[in-house]
Amino acid sequence: MSDVSQISVARGQTDNVALGALVLAMVLWSSSFIALKYAFTSFDPHFVIWGRMFTALLCFLLVIRKVWSGFRYQSGDWKYLLMMTAGEPCLYFLFEAAALQHTTAAQAGMITALLPLTVAVGAALFLAEQVSRQTYLGFSVAIVGTIWLSLAGSPTDQAPNPLLGNFYEFLAMVCATFYTLALKHLSSRYSSLFLTAFQAFSGTLFFLPFVLLGPAPLPTEWPLVPSLSILYLGTAITLGAYGLYNFGVSRIPASRATAYINLIPVFTLILSWMLLGERFSLAELTASALVLVGVLISQVKWPFRLARTVTS
Repeated sequence: MSDVSQISVARGQTDNVALGALVLAMVLWSSSFIALKYAFTSFDPHFVIWGRMFTALLCFLLVIRKVWSGFRYQSGDWKYLLMMTAGEPCLYFLFEAAALQHTTAAQAGMITALLPLTVAVGAALFLAEQVSRQTYLGFSVAIVGTIWLSLAGSPTDQAPNPLLGNFYEFLAMVCATFYTLALKHLSSRYSSLFLTAFQAFSGTLFFLPFVLLGPAPLPTEWPLVPSLSILYLGTAITLGAYGLYNFGVSRIPASRATAYINLIPVFTLILSWMLLGERFSLAELTASALVLVGVLISQVKWPFRLARTVTS
């Protein structure tokens, strides 16, 4: 086998590992909406988020040498590190915690389908990347679907205000956009293990004042399922899903990596139906389909002039 062939095979294997990591990350992220719903039944949302960050931080302390292995700070990167952690976990989880107090896990999961489009628009606005008219069309269609989905949602005990909750989840996607753009820049300089550990450390510090100074008292009872949900969020999600996603982004282009976010609504819909008994009405299903059609329009290559790129 020639050197060129060996390089091609190695690259293909690396891509397959990265893609597998991204799919697994999407499954785990989908389950996080379910786990959060369980945890919120017994604990204050800010305590839940802090607990998951602190749990992940404890896990990273066990491998602290690997976290710091090969670390070399490069001048000026504090801006990107700040942008990354402000986007996620800090502001992202503030909005997502608020979202899941007002809407269903399935609807919140559906809103995440907007992320690939918001990343594309963000790259055009802040990185001067070229974005096609097709992408803008898809973004517009998906936004219409999102608004329809929010208006179609009926208030329930678990989702008292779907419109407000979905708006909070959309703001979380805006924060995730800044996170993804900063992460792509940093992933070429630092290991995915370090970046994930840095997120856990930053999130633990950020949410600590909300726990200590907030109106909700500290927990005195620890119901089994909500408590295990916090541990699951800290290990499988904060440690596992973010680690896998950061690894995938470091190996393939960000545009390809964020496309896998489209799997979250599907997995979340299935899990919320199986574990929470949530159901979508016909109007909600139609609106959800419109969101996914918008995403599809933005990503499929069409053989007509609409796909010409324009500079934002």
